[in-house]
Amino acid sequence: MDLNGLAMEVDGENLGNCLTSFLDDGTAESHRYFLARRSMLEMLKDRGFAIPNSEIDTTLEEFREKYGQRPDIDRLRISTMHRTDLTNKVLVIFCGPNTVKVNVIRSILTQIMNKESLSRLILVIQNQMTNPAMKAVELFSFKVEIFQITDLLVNITKHVLKPRHELLTDAEKEKLLKKYNLEEKQLPRMSQKDTIARYYGLEKGQVVKVTYSSEIIETHVTYRCVW
Repeated sequence: MDLNGLAMEVDGENLGNCLTSFLDDGTAESHRYFLARRSMLEMLKDRGFAIPNSEIDTTLEEFREKYGQRPDIDRLRISTMHRTDLTNKVLVIFCGPNTVKVNVIRSILTQIMNKESLSRLILVIQNQMTNPAMKAVELFSFKVEIFQITDLLVNITKHVLKPRHELLTDAEKEKLLKKYNLEEKQLPRMSQKDTIARYYGLEKGQVVKVTYSSEIIETHVTYRCVW
């Protein structure tokens, strides 16, 4: 075995640089954007927005061919509408690696076309956001969500130990409360800041069905109300 080149011989056959073949020879920057954008696409689809499977299924190699090794963050934007409510429109903007200051927020606002028809803006940031910037965001006429890019490198809903979450409709919620003779405040709570609540964009008062299942325990179902 050549420890320097990591070449290896097995039964007289040279396997070459077998270990280095698993290494990513692209930039960490492009890989990070690829993972974060894919998780965001999956998130939007899970929320009911129109996202083509071809976008989600894009490989890292295809992503780099399209956006390059050092992607232009403006090209990473995602704009789409809800599958069943065409008035529900969302825009996703990736911010650069620097601290997000109020001038950045103002610049973003000037770039958004048809502000009156936008329902939700999602900002993916890589650094801290200043207090003046946060206050500026609060003045927007549409809802704004903020995610750190590091929170999107892995889709938390795909973890094998995560239970399945399903959002109940208003009618299903009322049926549940009536069935068990409960008031909304008597249901187990889920914080709106919970990672799952943030993933699905849940609002206060919404109820989710949580299903736990594994090879060890039987299926267990519970319900949680977002607070």
